[in-house]
This record gives sequence, C-alpha cells and structure tokens, in this order.
Amino acid sequence: MLKTTNILIVGVGGQGVILASELLSEAAMTAGMDVKKSEVHGMAQRGGVVSCHVRFGEKVYSPLIPRGEADVALAFEAAEGMRWGNHVKEGGMLVVNTQQIIPTIAFTKEYDYPEDPIGELGGFKCRVVPIDGMGIATELGNAKAVNTILLGAISGDLPISSEIWEKVIRRRVPRGTEELNLKAFNKGAEIVKNATNLTVK
Repeated sequence: MLKTTNILIVGVGGQGVILASELLSEAAMTAGMDVKKSEVHGMAQRGGVVSCHVRFGEKVYSPLIPRGEADVALAFEAAEGMRWGNHVKEGGMLVVNTQQIIPTIAFTKEYDYPEDPIGELGGFKCRVVPIDGMGIATELGNAKAVNTILLGAISGDLPISSEIWEKVIRRRVPRGTEELNLKAFNKGAEIVKNATNLTVK
C-alpha cells in the first residue's frame, strides 16, 4: 500500500500559499493518488498567516496533519517556518523561504516577531533548508515565481514525476509564464539537491 504523504504549506497572505497547495494537490491527483486538502486563511487578504494541509496516498481519510507528523513543511516566510517547524516529523524536511514579512497578527501584544527566525531553526529534528526564494524569483524576472521555486524545492521528496509536474504547471500558471515557472521549479529542485551546505545544524 502506498503510504500517505503529509505536506504542510504555510506563509502570509498574498504569497501564493493557496495556489501552491492547489498545484500540489492537482499533481498528486494526476499521479493517481487520493488527495485531501485543508486550508486556513482568515486574514489572508490583509497579510495574515495562511496554512494549508495536503495529504495524499492510496486512501486518505482526513485532511488534517497531526502535530509532529508532517513529512515535509514548506514555509513561504521565515518566522512561519520557525513557528511550524515542530509539526515536521524527525527525519522529515523543512524548506524555508528566507523572506521576512511581519504578518498582521504581529501588531498585537500576543505576537513578537522573532529577531532572527532563520537562526532559530536549528533545534528541529529534521532537515532544514533555507532558500532565498524572492531573490531567485527576482533574478528570473518575476517575483511571483516564488511558489513554483518552493514547490520545486520539495519535489525531490515526493512520489510525483517531473512529467506530471510540468503538465500541471503548464496547465495552471498564467498564460505566457509557463517557461519561466518551469525554470523556477527546476531551479528550486536543483538548489535543494545540492543544499547540504545550507542545512541548518
């Protein structure tokens, strides 16, 4: 039986978190797997935090990932990576975009934005890979390509072929940006493949 894969995608409203979860879900379905997805985006339009749970396998009964059981977490924002890192199981992977965006909730007394969120990622018992997604996307010519860069970064750990990823990306991204997004996806995959020196200890 194909085991259930648990992917957690988190970030701040406007970063493309939900689109990334939709691309991932469609790719898994195209690969013939049962998929369940859940999302929380109450203040997404105003810069609030966003989280999506995506689970896929032979048969999935619940969309929610229990704490400590995510195989992979993909954080679009540095502090969100720190906040959700303990949801990743030991031996899993946490990919974190180094971009820092202070979410709306940070302006309340209950939330203090960390001084060095990337520097605080070393305590998790998983592989941690920071990526300058925004910097790479800007170099490629489109800051909105961050989500395909980050999906590419986790693609090597997922049972989904590169052919399926290409088909889904070509189908779902805005017309005229297909080649740029595929280049971004491949760049993310390449960075993680060679990222041993970036892993937080």
